[in-house]
Amino acid sequence: MAPGQAERTPVSTDRSESTTVTFRGADGLALVADEWNNPEALARSGAEFDTSRPSVLMLHGGGQNRFSWKKTGQLLASRGLHVVALDSRGHGDSDRSPDAKYTVEALCADTRSVLEQIGRPVVLIGASMGGLTGILAAHEAGPDRVQRLILVDVVPRYEKDGSARIRDFMFSHVHGFESLEEAAEAVAAYLPHRTKPRSPDGLRKNLRHRNGRWYWHWDPAFLTKPQEDPFVRVDMLEQAAIDLSIPILLIRGKLSDVVSEEAVEDFLRKVPNAEFAELSGAGHTAAGDDNDAFSDVVVQFVLRR
Repeated sequence: MAPGQAERTPVSTDRSESTTVTFRGADGLALVADEWNNPEALARSGAEFDTSRPSVLMLHGGGQNRFSWKKTGQLLASRGLHVVALDSRGHGDSDRSPDAKYTVEALCADTRSVLEQIGRPVVLIGASMGGLTGILAAHEAGPDRVQRLILVDVVPRYEKDGSARIRDFMFSHVHGFESLEEAAEAVAAYLPHRTKPRSPDGLRKNLRHRNGRWYWHWDPAFLTKPQEDPFVRVDMLEQAAIDLSIPILLIRGKLSDVVSEEAVEDFLRKVPNAEFAELSGAGHTAAGDDNDAFSDVVVQFVLRR
């Protein structure tokens, strides 16, 4: 595969189906993604595709993976958009960084590389860690490459207590679970506002089974290597957001302990081209807490002319 070129498996033109794609990150890492409506594949098949609309690139939060976006990706694809849901380095099926480089700058460099390989203007959608990465990537790539930005329950000046609760949850289960049921119980205790699924089988996409235990599908060095917290760089990220001239949508889960009402007001005051939507039944994991409401807000913003 040539440098800077995405590797694709045979592509389906069924817009409800995704295709597995491998991009190359800034350090040569393989970054796996789900892709819908690849423009080149659609052109070869003779299918209609609106080239005036940007692509959509979705960046998940820390400890998550591309499957967090599945329903939203399918919905955007059903509206004819080219959509890519990326596994960040060290997460999901993407390569782990051999020297545990998981700073926001490293994640931004990967995103810039993927943007170049997509080769079209994009709307960036980023949750938590992915949102902070999106701010920096949009700032560095410029408005011709990133035309809109959606931040999912994150602002540069987030609540440290809420962030610490996330990290505590991730740390507390770094040695895995005896069963899927045990993992489901842990998630239910961490997200008490979310209806617990009848079956824990849905967690199989977030966990990997090895040596008799189930482990979260991300690199423990993301949290355990001594380094600067990947969720910081507050002043730099805030200035990057202020400097953006593109439309920005900030989505907050009303139950969130990571983004406060005061932080939203501060962000909207400093970033006048940003607008705001709040999901009443959602917390920090907004896309999974109330996916229907979340997807409706996202689709309206992305498709707005």
